[in-house]
Amino acid sequence: MTQGGNITAITHFLLLGFSDFPGIRAVLFVVFLLVYIMTLIWNLCLIILIRMDFHLHTPMYFFLHNLSFIDICYVTSTVPKMLSNFFQEQQTITLVGCAVQYFIFSTMGLSESCLMTAMAYDRYAAICNPLLYSSIMSPTLCVQMVLGSYMAGFSGSISQLCAMLQLQFCGPNVINHFFCDMPQLLVLSCTDTFFVQLMTAVLIVIFGIINVSIIMISYGCIVISIMKITSAKGRSKAFSTCASHLTAVTLFYSSSIFVYLSSSSGGSSSFDRFASVFYTVVIPMLNPLIYSLRNKEIKDALKRLQKKGKYC
Repeated sequence: MTQGGNITAITHFLLLGFSDFPGIRAVLFVVFLLVYIMTLIWNLCLIILIRMDFHLHTPMYFFLHNLSFIDICYVTSTVPKMLSNFFQEQQTITLVGCAVQYFIFSTMGLSESCLMTAMAYDRYAAICNPLLYSSIMSPTLCVQMVLGSYMAGFSGSISQLCAMLQLQFCGPNVINHFFCDMPQLLVLSCTDTFFVQLMTAVLIVIFGIINVSIIMISYGCIVISIMKITSAKGRSKAFSTCASHLTAVTLFYSSSIFVYLSSSSGGSSSFDRFASVFYTVVIPMLNPLIYSLRNKEIKDALKRLQKKGKYC
């Protein structure tokens, strides 16, 4: 801490993480490490497969490629620090480190929200306008939508970070969580947090309500178009192309909303921390599986890669 007038400014925070479970800390470390490794492997393998197989060079897999990249950055912003803290008596993080961690985490989360909206529009174009799909979802538009997702996530996160950096922290400095998140930081601030809360509310409207509304409208149109298909096989095929994305969207938004509603008072309970694990650690691991397990194109690409390996 540094002394400034009558205010003691905090330069470090203490991340409690899962230190209140000493009996299972070793088990938790192994579980989180395995989940993190699997997340990296599965997402990297999906990225490599999409890049290597030209049959997967379509808008849907271009978006999926970027989703895997975002998930890798998303989980890496929190898990390595959490894992290292299992072996430290003083699980500290500097104010700057806390700000950087939150900035990366927030940027990736907001970017993923926008990217999922872009993916919903892609499915809408594919099912509702199949004859015009290639002209609608041109390579230029796809790149613009992805870049727009990253830029929107960066802009939203940097605006919130600038507002957060105006806060002062003068004690206590204990964060009862495994990473730096906004609800916990607001509780610890000894200055007015109205502007940060207002900025957070604006971001919730833009990246939450508006994006969810666009996704719901897209899928509403998709359902209407699917119901007009006369053959049961055609309807089943159309539904299957949307099922994985709809599952990922439901998991992402439902878990995020649940966690942030429950942590509005600071998120200090053990339940809040374990619930946060689901959307910060588990979902990035599940996404490549959700999009791959029942995906015939992914399975065919794996078979082609296996055959190619035999001839090499």
